[in-house]
Amino acid sequence: MGNFSKQNPMHSNWGSACSDSEWGMGNDSRFGHDSKFKKSCNVCKSQDASACNCNFRAPARQLAAPLNSDCVLVNSVVGSKAVQKVAETTLPFTAFAPVIPAGSTIRTVSVVPNLAGITRNTTIIRDKVVNIGLIPVTVTVTFTAPGTTTPVLTATLATSLPFQEHTDFPGACPEDMVVEPPLTIEGIFAQPGVPVIGPTGLVTANAILVKIVLRTTITVTRQVIVDPNGGICDVNERRCETTTTPTTNTLPAP
Repeated sequence: MGNFSKQNPMHSNWGSACSDSEWGMGNDSRFGHDSKFKKSCNVCKSQDASACNCNFRAPARQLAAPLNSDCVLVNSVVGSKAVQKVAETTLPFTAFAPVIPAGSTIRTVSVVPNLAGITRNTTIIRDKVVNIGLIPVTVTVTFTAPGTTTPVLTATLATSLPFQEHTDFPGACPEDMVVEPPLTIEGIFAQPGVPVIGPTGLVTANAILVKIVLRTTITVTRQVIVDPNGGICDVNERRCETTTTPTTNTLPAP
């Protein structure tokens, strides 16, 4: 914090914390002999600190490289919405292990989703955000064979339910960015006895419809430049120009 002098251990290059008079060493070195403020700056036994004028300054910090602009780059919010997505599929009895016999009576259906295993792809077309993804689930079914009430058997299936949603976002453009927190589950539904096309092309009711309702918040942002006066300009002024060819996206497999 500074080199202390040999004459007074409380003297430094930046001044003395206590006056010489306070240490019993004669007149205050910081004030003239005739100064009326000679003994009013009692820093160690302060009574009137207003008489002090101590302008200590920390060493100035230097930037590694000087900035040549007083503008800043920020993310401007185009819009934010709470949205729902629906993941669903129809599972035939033959997809389970062991296979559920045709005509069986379904007792219970348990659907356990794996939120940590969700995969999703998000893209923006003009004025819309498109989401496509998969949520892994384990489906456990208890049933009894046709014409009986016992025993109650169990069949399971580990699979993924697809979900998709497109959300209207007026003003959104393909080069904007999307912020989407993890999905949460609002409801899980299962409906046995839905129609399904069998291997021979015959439509039967030997299937179970599974549906999961998901919720999240989608926020669309855009990089803009802000000048010192608050003026805003887009980083890419042509980002929202339409093309004659529709946007086509081939998304990666989960």
